[in-house]
Amino acid sequence: MADNSSRAGTTYAATEVIEYLHRTHTAHDAALQRAFDSPGHNDMPAIQVGTAEGKTLLLLLQMIGAKKVVEVGTLAGYSTIQMARGLPEDGHVWSVEFDAKHARVARENFAAAGLSSRITVLEGPGADVLPTLDAQGPFDAVFIDADKANYDIYGRWAAKNVRKGGLLLGDNAFFFGKLLEDSAPAAAMRRFHEEARAAFDTVCVPTPDGLLLGIKK
Repeated sequence: MADNSSRAGTTYAATEVIEYLHRTHTAHDAALQRAFDSPGHNDMPAIQVGTAEGKTLLLLLQMIGAKKVVEVGTLAGYSTIQMARGLPEDGHVWSVEFDAKHARVARENFAAAGLSSRITVLEGPGADVLPTLDAQGPFDAVFIDADKANYDIYGRWAAKNVRKGGLLLGDNAFFFGKLLEDSAPAAAMRRFHEEARAAFDTVCVPTPDGLLLGIKK
């Protein structure tokens, strides 16, 4: 009889298995836990990446020897801290955040983590802020986790500003299961996927809501 535990699209990991794996591979120190818990303590949406996704970002940046990274969508800075920890001492993350309150909370978390010198938070709409970073490039990686209706805009910027062999990472690539809907945001997300495929060698990793991973051609 076939072992159905590896059937595509099926998850068999029970809660206790996930908790064991978190304790084993992605346990938080105080600074990470503070950032992860911050949305709940500051009346912010708890939409940060999960613990496994956060550690994945760190490891991917280490694997390519990244030094210069751009993040679109800071929230409370959990993913930013993970990525900054994946960089060498002279590395830097530029993180773009639309909401001033979120930016303030994130900066407090960066200070608590001892990473303020390695992270710059730029406030404003991503489509307006990203072009101001052109002179800092080319970048080793761009991570997008922001307003879904503008993912195509952010992806185009990344295609122009990521070095060959650098990474494009896009969270919520499944668009909460609405990717194929007939709506403007869903159409923008599909353009993001299709245009990314043209500039990067891509795959959509089946995290809970999908993580697009691309290597610049």
